[in-house]
Amino acid sequence: MSDRAGAVGVVLAAGMGTRVGADGNKAYLRLAGRSMVSWSVEAVARTPDIDRTVVVYRRGELDLIAGTLSTELPSTAIEFVEGGETRHGSEWNLLQYLADAVDSGSVDVVLIHDAARPLADSGLMSTALATARAHGGAIPGVPAYDAMRVTADGLTAAGPLVRVQTPQAFLARPLLHAYRAADAAGFEGTDTASCIERFADIAVHVFDGAAANFKVTFAPDVLVADRLLSGRVTDGW
Repeated sequence: MSDRAGAVGVVLAAGMGTRVGADGNKAYLRLAGRSMVSWSVEAVARTPDIDRTVVVYRRGELDLIAGTLSTELPSTAIEFVEGGETRHGSEWNLLQYLADAVDSGSVDVVLIHDAARPLADSGLMSTALATARAHGGAIPGVPAYDAMRVTADGLTAAGPLVRVQTPQAFLARPLLHAYRAADAAGFEGTDTASCIERFADIAVHVFDGAAANFKVTFAPDVLVADRLLSGRVTDGW
């Protein structure tokens, strides 16, 4: 094993699929012949700078996710961590699993990606890692041109706002420290960056995301993602 500190890439797959119309975990929706989660895991695992790939699964679904990914990505080494009741809880479980490696310095960056963003590519992952190493934290964002602000005079453009995406990446030790502090304080963040901003003294830098890296949230998103991923299959991606 190399003495070099490396990155861990994480895919969160412990959510539900109520808005998209799925009966259970939307991570298993079929897109271009495969589960949605496998597309996200493959993008993470194919990133050259990522040394370990971890999937956070929903409680009770270890056999399902392990079987799905062993069939669809048979040559990919994947570690599994049971998720919590919330996103924050899932990330806290993950960081406790990685704690020894982070404390020892063998992991320097943790990248976290949503299974429900299956169109992210390895280029976006690499940019997130490089940006986190340079600044401390990195989140992709795209302009929110349709955002509006309610004023006394009616609706006006909200200004230079961005829609935050994943993958998000952070220096591992400050990230672990932040979640330890959050646990002690009983704090639960809405996403990883919110916990970092409250409990860690590092800069979170926004870099350019990708319009195609949308989150599969509603039923029409499934059709669009399926069409775009089918195009990748045709192109030999």
